[in-house]
Amino acid sequence: MNISKEILQNAVEKLSSESESVWKETALAIFRWQASHNEIYRKYLSYLRVNPEKIQTIEKIPFLPIRFFKEQIVITGSFSAETIFESSRTTGQIPSKHYIRDLSLYHRHTVRLFEMFYGKLSNYHLFALLPSYLERPNSSLVSMVSAFMKHTAQPSGFYLAEWEQLSKQVRYLLQQGKKVIILGVTFALLDWAESAPTNLQGAILMETGGMKGKRKEIIRQELHDILQKAFSIKKVHAEYGMTELLSQAYSTGDGWFKMSPFFRILLRDLYDPFDITHRKTGGINIIDLANLDSCCFIETQDIGTLHADKQSFQILGRADNTDTRGCNLMVF
Repeated sequence: MNISKEILQNAVEKLSSESESVWKETALAIFRWQASHNEIYRKYLSYLRVNPEKIQTIEKIPFLPIRFFKEQIVITGSFSAETIFESSRTTGQIPSKHYIRDLSLYHRHTVRLFEMFYGKLSNYHLFALLPSYLERPNSSLVSMVSAFMKHTAQPSGFYLAEWEQLSKQVRYLLQQGKKVIILGVTFALLDWAESAPTNLQGAILMETGGMKGKRKEIIRQELHDILQKAFSIKKVHAEYGMTELLSQAYSTGDGWFKMSPFFRILLRDLYDPFDITHRKTGGINIIDLANLDSCCFIETQDIGTLHADKQSFQILGRADNTDTRGCNLMVF
């Protein structure tokens, strides 16, 4: 395909101000480009006997099963990765790997997305509870939050199990009229709720999902009820992301994850991965147009529902016989 990556990158950058028809045209252009320049995706399409030039709608695009990020090096073009993000894993599991050409580009993108939903990071103090992730130097979540903290008000920082210290710090800032965000993996937030419940009224509490084998999985509503009661807050925010994606979606407390201009959800039939369904529930296919260096079209192992506005979605759980993941994969 006679088009450069720079042209596609510029098109993606402008998506927030473009129409839906332009969005779809951009997605199709990227699909054809990656079908030619991504060896793994090209072979997958060839195996399916798909001619990319004959694909005229995004609903007809074949999505690459997410397991390929465990089994293959999924990159578009040729480059030396600045870093390689790896998913969390338990004993015996193979992690997914996402090869990142430009780490600063990822950081700028995640900051931009966050500020689309919450405003300038400089207005917030940010505290993160990511104990198991901090043990891994190649965690995309830790990398993202570290980038956030470079833009936030001080003090901000990572905490482990210093519940009393964290509670005291947050309450002091709230009393000073400061804006505070506490972002944490699920099991760490539950540990805090049980060990040192405190009044966090006025703060934004955001869960990223993930029990990491530390606790029994529970439904999200039960989790939110526990956290709301322990911390005297009215709602719990949430972040949806994964190692294989560069974009994130956020729920501001109503249970629905809102999509950005770079991110779309299509639902597939649970028994036919190539049938995009218009039913209420289905397997989640994600178009993440920020994934120019890997693959923008990913068939996940999550099950969800799409809102009637097509701009928000819920995660209902996971397909059977899949690995346990770390980011927001609890059953609703």
